This record gives sequence, structure tokens and C-alpha cells, in this order.
Amino acid sequence: MVDPADDRAHMLSAVEAAAEARYHSSPNPWVGAVVVAAGAIIGRGSTLPPGGDHAEKSALAEAGEAARGSTLYTTLEPCPHVGRTGPCTDAILDAAVARVVVGIVDPDRAVSGRGIEVLRNAGVTVDVGVAVDEVGAQLAPYLHHRTTGRPYVVVKLAATLDGWTAAPDGTSTWVTGEEARADAHRLRAESDAVCVGAGTVRADDPRLTVRDWPGGGSPPDGARDPRRIVLGSIPDFARVLPAESREGDLGGLLDGLGAEDVVQLLVEGGPDVAGRFHRAGLVDRYVVYVAPSLMGGDDGRPLFAGPGTSTMVDLHHGRFVAVAQLGHDLRIDLVLDF
Repeated sequence: MVDPADDRAHMLSAVEAAAEARYHSSPNPWVGAVVVAAGAIIGRGSTLPPGGDHAEKSALAEAGEAARGSTLYTTLEPCPHVGRTGPCTDAILDAAVARVVVGIVDPDRAVSGRGIEVLRNAGVTVDVGVAVDEVGAQLAPYLHHRTTGRPYVVVKLAATLDGWTAAPDGTSTWVTGEEARADAHRLRAESDAVCVGAGTVRADDPRLTVRDWPGGGSPPDGARDPRRIVLGSIPDFARVLPAESREGDLGGLLDGLGAEDVVQLLVEGGPDVAGRFHRAGLVDRYVVYVAPSLMGGDDGRPLFAGPGTSTMVDLHHGRFVAVAQLGHDLRIDLVLDF
């Protein structure tokens, strides 16, 4: 008799394993898997960098011959096709796994239910939909990319408690503390590309690297610096170089980046760029770092520049999906309801 509580616990172990792949697996999904026999985990794996084994193969390799007759838990549907590596479904069948528990179905057109079908046709018991909320939240950027063809857009902002990102004279350096800045570098490490406006490059001369996140800049084990996208012309000798200058419609930019396997785009531009993405309805997640400080006036730079809603009836409503304290600062994650 299958205990749903046990299934959930083992799937959450697979979610924990998947977190290890977050910084190096893209554009492949960051998947985790565990092999369970007699109630104990005997194999654990996560997706390796592109060209390496997927999570299921890594977990089965660790389990070895003991995988025969076992249950494999995987956060995402096993692939049935040949890509950079062979099908995970073949590895599962070769290992004689008796049951596979899948978190969510892979929306990629090369998979999309076919992996489950292959396993069931071979006599393997397959159950789908365990810990869906946790798996879906972890894989949200990948699922969005495969469903829409565009990157998952995260807008990162930092402000004082009264909502200002810069002083009237334009200075904006170090609104938040060290822990929040390191966390922002972690966001970069999760992203395939980071986008700013040319005004930010001229004013702040940022590097847009992951230097303050452990392992930054040391692939394949650590996180790599994202591609740098600048909206507008890039000054000579700017520290952001090498970077790509882009012009034109933001929707077209997202279409192009999605086709180039950018799964997550982090927007770090100032109020002008943030306002453009916001008004175009292109933001999937807002990450706002709030500092325990006050500017105390009405002449600073706001979170968003440009026209906002003209009436309270038209406010953009959403949900705080995460709130965390980082040193003296708060990180608030917002997802709007459309």
C-alpha cells in the first residue's frame, strides 16, 4: 500500500537535490531524483551541466543494482528522446525500476507526456502530481520558458522604506546592506542574462557579475556570470563589457532571448527600464529589497519611472510569495495576478 505522506517526503528530497543543479543546468531544467527501496533512499542525483547526465541517471548510477524493483522519484517527467544524452526512460527500464513518481509533466514538446507513456507501456507503474506546488515553484522559470518561448522575467529593485531608489542628486549606491547585495548576486547566478539600461551603465558603471555569490565565475561547479544586455548604447570601457547592446520593442527582445535559450532574464535597470517592463505586462516576478532607511521627502527617484495607474480601481494586485530578512533588510517577492 502506497503511503501518500511517504511519496511527498521522498519527492521533497528530490526537490532538495534539484536545488544543487540550479546554477549550472540551464537551459536544461534543474531536476532532482531519488531512488527508494524498502523505504530508504539508495540513490540521489541532480541534473549535471549540459552534456552531462540528467537527474534520473545520476540517481540510478548511485543506486546501482539495488535499483531493481525500486521506486524512482523525479521532480520532472523523464525524457524519452535523444538530446545531448540518451533517453532517461531507457535508463529507468534498463535498471528495472518498478515504479516512477513524477512531480509534474514536462511541457517541452519533445517530452510532454511521452516519457510517462513509454514507461507505462513497458509495464512500469507511473504516478504523477506529487508535491506539485513545491516542484512548480522551483521550476517556474523553466516551465514558463517552455510554455511561452520567452524568458521568465524577474525585476529586481532596491529601495528605502518610503519607496525611493535614489536621492534627488541621482546617487543610489548601497541602498541595502551586504547580505541583500549578496542575495542579488545569487539572483544573477540563477539567471541566464541580466538587463539594464544605458543610463544605469553611465551612472553606476556596474559589472553585473556574480562575484559576491559563493562559487561565482567558476564553472562548471560554481555559478557563471550571466550574459549582459544593455538597452541602448554602451560607453567605451564600461565595466559591464563584454555586453550586448539592444534596441527596440521589449517583446521582441524577449522572443529573441527565448529562442537563444535564455530561460530566466533578470532586469536590474533603474526606474525607467523597470517601468517599461512593468507597463508592458512582461514581469513574472518582482523582487524588492527594502532597507530600514528613510529619505523623508518626495523628490527622490521612485521604484518605477513613467505614468502609473490613474485610479485606485486600476491598481495591480498580486501575492507576496516570499518574505525574508537579509541582515537588516527585507526581501519581498511579488507575483501579480493577471
